[in-house]
Amino acid sequence: MIKIQKFTFNPYQENTYVLYDETGECVIIDPGMNNGSEQNALDSWIKEAGLNPVLLLNTHCHIDHVFGNKFVFDQWGLKPQFHKGELSVLQAVPAYAPQMGMYYELSPEPEVFLGETGKVSFGHSELELIFAPGHSPAHLCFYAAKDGFLIGGDVLFYASIGRTDLPGGNHEQLIANIREKLFLLPDATEVYPGHGPSTSIGFEKQNNPFLN
Repeated sequence: MIKIQKFTFNPYQENTYVLYDETGECVIIDPGMNNGSEQNALDSWIKEAGLNPVLLLNTHCHIDHVFGNKFVFDQWGLKPQFHKGELSVLQAVPAYAPQMGMYYELSPEPEVFLGETGKVSFGHSELELIFAPGHSPAHLCFYAAKDGFLIGGDVLFYASIGRTDLPGGNHEQLIANIREKLFLLPDATEVYPGHGPSTSIGFEKQNNPFLN
């Protein structure tokens, strides 16, 4: 059974997730730490829980979701994995971070890119890839079918959806991916988004103003 630990980091209030199972292996998804105290919070929690990080995943590569990639690489030797369509997004971050007054430590680039479909595994667990661009050009969600939850990044939020006005965004594409991919998941599926509180597929089907 996969357990989830959530942290909320950086000025964008981004949700960073650590997923782990009974083996002690864990996955870090979208590390958003951008100062020493946030780095320490993640590092000390992982050490106290006795976990062994084996994967670093990015749903997408906007700055608030990759602030901590370099720290994770330095601490545990993990390079990020994401869809190759996000590489140009990552490569654009160093140019605009200073314009926004943000300190950014250069993320390593992947040795392994993720596909539009497939699975990633750790310990006794696996996550299914769901390709859902629209907020960003090659956004992935990570679905734990056996455990009934989705790490959704910035696709679907509680009563909202990801913004589509950034480079590579496409509103119609985002709506279509939510309807045709995420809304096919069981209603009870818990959605853990990149910002804000968790929600469920069933709740969003009934109540999301952008999709009704």
